[in-house]
Amino acid sequence: MATPEYTPFVFLLLLFQSSVWGFPVCQTPQESPTCGYKSCHATKPGMLNVHLVPHTHDDVGWLKTVDQYFYGDRNDIQHAGVQYILDSVVDQLLKNPDRRFIYVETAFFYRWWKQQTDDMQNTVKQLVNEGRLEFVNGGWCMSDEATTHYSAVIDQMTMGLRFLNDTFGHCGRPRVAWHIDPFGHAREHASMFAQMGYDGFFFGRLDYQDRNRRMVAREQEMLWRASESLTPPMADLFTGILPNGYNPPEGFCWDQSCDDPPIRDDPDLEDYNVDDVVTRFLHIAHGQALVYKTNHIIMTMGSDFQYENANLWYKNLDKLIRYVNQMQSNGSEVNVLYSTPSCYLQELHRANLTWPLKGDDFFPYADSAHDFWTGYFTSRPALKRYERISNSYLQTCKQLEVLGGPISRKGPFGAGDSETLKKAMAVAQHHDAVSGTEKQHVANDYARKLANGWAHCQVLVSNTLSSLSGSSAPRVYCEHLNISVCPLTETSKKFSVNVYNPLARPVSWPVRLPVNGTAYRISDAKGKAVDSQVVPVSQATAAVRRGRGYAVNELLFQVQAPPLGYSTYSVSLLQNGPPSPQSSPLPRAPKAVQNKFLRVTFDPETGLLSSLSNLETQQTVKLSQNFYWYNASDGNNSESIQMSGAYIFRPNTSTPFIISKTSLYLHVFQYNSICMRPTKRSRDSFHPWVSQVVRLYTDSRALELEWTVGPVPIGDDLGKEVISRLDSSINSSGVFYTDSNGREMLQRRKDYRPTWNLRQSEPIAGNYYPINSRAYIKDDKDQLTVVTDRSQGGGSIQDGSLEIMLHRRLLYDDVRGVGEPLNEMSDIYPEGLVVRGRHLLSLSPPATAADTHRPLAQEVVLQPLITFTDGELHPSTRLEFSGLQAVLPPAVHLLTVSQWDQDTVLLRLEHQYQASESKEHSQPVTVNLQKLFSTLDVLGVSEMNLSANQWKDEMTRLDWKKPLPKRGGDPSVWEVSLKPMEIRTFLLRVRQR
Repeated sequence: MATPEYTPFVFLLLLFQSSVWGFPVCQTPQESPTCGYKSCHATKPGMLNVHLVPHTHDDVGWLKTVDQYFYGDRNDIQHAGVQYILDSVVDQLLKNPDRRFIYVETAFFYRWWKQQTDDMQNTVKQLVNEGRLEFVNGGWCMSDEATTHYSAVIDQMTMGLRFLNDTFGHCGRPRVAWHIDPFGHAREHASMFAQMGYDGFFFGRLDYQDRNRRMVAREQEMLWRASESLTPPMADLFTGILPNGYNPPEGFCWDQSCDDPPIRDDPDLEDYNVDDVVTRFLHIAHGQALVYKTNHIIMTMGSDFQYENANLWYKNLDKLIRYVNQMQSNGSEVNVLYSTPSCYLQELHRANLTWPLKGDDFFPYADSAHDFWTGYFTSRPALKRYERISNSYLQTCKQLEVLGGPISRKGPFGAGDSETLKKAMAVAQHHDAVSGTEKQHVANDYARKLANGWAHCQVLVSNTLSSLSGSSAPRVYCEHLNISVCPLTETSKKFSVNVYNPLARPVSWPVRLPVNGTAYRISDAKGKAVDSQVVPVSQATAAVRRGRGYAVNELLFQVQAPPLGYSTYSVSLLQNGPPSPQSSPLPRAPKAVQNKFLRVTFDPETGLLSSLSNLETQQTVKLSQNFYWYNASDGNNSESIQMSGAYIFRPNTSTPFIISKTSLYLHVFQYNSICMRPTKRSRDSFHPWVSQVVRLYTDSRALELEWTVGPVPIGDDLGKEVISRLDSSINSSGVFYTDSNGREMLQRRKDYRPTWNLRQSEPIAGNYYPINSRAYIKDDKDQLTVVTDRSQGGGSIQDGSLEIMLHRRLLYDDVRGVGEPLNEMSDIYPEGLVVRGRHLLSLSPPATAADTHRPLAQEVVLQPLITFTDGELHPSTRLEFSGLQAVLPPAVHLLTVSQWDQDTVLLRLEHQYQASESKEHSQPVTVNLQKLFSTLDVLGVSEMNLSANQWKDEMTRLDWKKPLPKRGGDPSVWEVSLKPMEIRTFLLRVRQR
């Protein structure tokens, strides 16, 4: 906020906030609400207070699609209908003011809310204002924590919380994060929740050994210090582990889906059971109190899709509370009450205790000795990639919506919008979506929703690019360039290529286009000729296309795109003709290929990597890479009957099988400014199911490994888990590093957990961790980093080794609920799904490695958007544009640029380096907001919390015996300072220039 010398501006800004924005202080009730902590029932000092929390866990897709779950369709799969749950709960809350209920998934509540009458909406608002209906978590969904990228998580949380804020005001704002079902918990999620203003975080799943230790030590509630870079308590979050996952205590489930007997309280009946129920409940409560720290305990009363007939639950809970509390007259010290997670949290805060500190994360998760939930880190790799590129496309779509103004939404190509893709992406973050743990028809539905969102954004993007360029030529989108399919480039003799860069710095990007010509002329936006090469399409690519394209060649050239802007390249065919015959002799494998940064050597016999050198720093490591597969357990094992499945990774042996040369196809390319040559290709006559293209580009500090896996053969009746393994001379000493949701890096050590003495029972699966964007191994001299193009699982099983799982095809269900094996097929690949992806390898000294791998990972996450127009461009077409006045500092990432309201824009600026990670870039940086955009005048600014549902200076959190630091004002309202790993969020009032 502004310092005193800007008093007139501050006055106008505050007036503007209250009268125009109406956010986040809207929907003020007529009477003073008693929601949140004010609405909690009184507890009794000196007694064991049992907080009963009625709730339902409603997956936003799992065994059924989102639509099927909401409407109660396909009950032959699972009986569940969310609309009936909300109908029934509201009805029962109205019958007894003591009753409470919490709701989580805003995606479902939003649907239900739109269908209600004005009277019902007003009734629900009253329940919310009185704290009888409370929202927890509040995101569009309850996201997965292992396979999600932080930018997508922030987006989906913002969407859900904004709806609650707009609809219910501050009484709709959740105070507790609630992740009762995800399969392990990421430190970055806790950091984000803290920065979103949550007071606490509750979850249900953690490793069985960790839980056992914490129960004995009474450390099931802790303070999670979720960042090594942010100054405490900015990323500190009180965290609690629920006693029964998210289920009720055994014997106390009163849903229509349960078999536990109701409370029969008529003493004239023979089956009167109140005494038995009370005795059992008191026994459970006293037992639970022994493993928690205060005289308050919590019990989750509900489960998956429960409360469709809420009367069953509430009638029995009313009786339970009455009869247990009656025992106080006989000396009982147990007090039972309706409660919520925030009311329970308030009592823990009032206890004023010192809590244990947690600094690492909760991966991997195992529920018993041989049941490690590390398979889903890789499950459904095609969906994981589609979700990742959809996130990139959404960020581009939102940026262009802002830069284009109103014409972007309704322009020459029709009505476009970003909302459809926002909602599809939000749903895709669900812990049974991008995680890959849903049924196949549900995975198809997630992909369909994303595709629909793309279509809406394509109209918006076309409108904006047309407006900015002054060209009304139709834009063509080629969504299968990764397999060299683009009908326009395959047939056109003259076309243009528009490259939009969503990053706040210029990028240089290699473009490969499918063509049938043999020579082309390419010119950039200034008319300067661009070097290019035409190379034959690899055999693996031709095979994987399955008739969806017929290009025999690829046209390669390097493009440069300005920050938050585009550059246009003109392409003209010079020579058409047949490609070189496939039977022509191929050159022998080279000993090495190199550019000015890297040198790569190959084994002349196998064509596989043998070393990698950084020519700038004179580093060389021995390096080999190959593909292997683990034999997936079928449960027929003397140690355990656990099978490998969508959730669980359980190899039958600790030694993977190498994929033989008869199944491997290798193609190595070196690209430079004047030529490209194929340097090695095996001549096996077998149809490969694993292939790889190795590429080294002129200006790249990374080696590209483009792998293609599938169809994975199962004719031997063995499920297979396919990995790529790098073996190096680096002395890693059992340690490797992975990112947490794409942000901070975490150290991992083989057969070790920082918070307890691990008894390792699965030497492979128990050493796998989520890799969201990158992983590395290092010693004192060398750091080898692998950047991935999607979330994958991996580990370092041997010193100097790094393995990453690429694909899984399994023949058995792992008995965790999904009810079908992970055996993906499609109409195009009926014999098994084929998956293609990229790994980027870099070698650097550890002290400077972040300067390479952070921007590299960022370019993979937010890749340029390429569009095409056919024919000659009009001479008046604007061929280049940047939405920024100047390039941002290298440490600053423009995380969010999104239209908020008609004249307001949501902006997030992120410092993308950790403290002490980079000598050059781990320093505070400053950005001037008025000097940011080239097409927008910034007229007003106010800072928000991370999720944009509170003003930053009004955000308060419970103080866990550590005072919140006093934030000083910026030197001016426009100057924004960022410290390492800090994200700052602003609402800007803007005017189009």
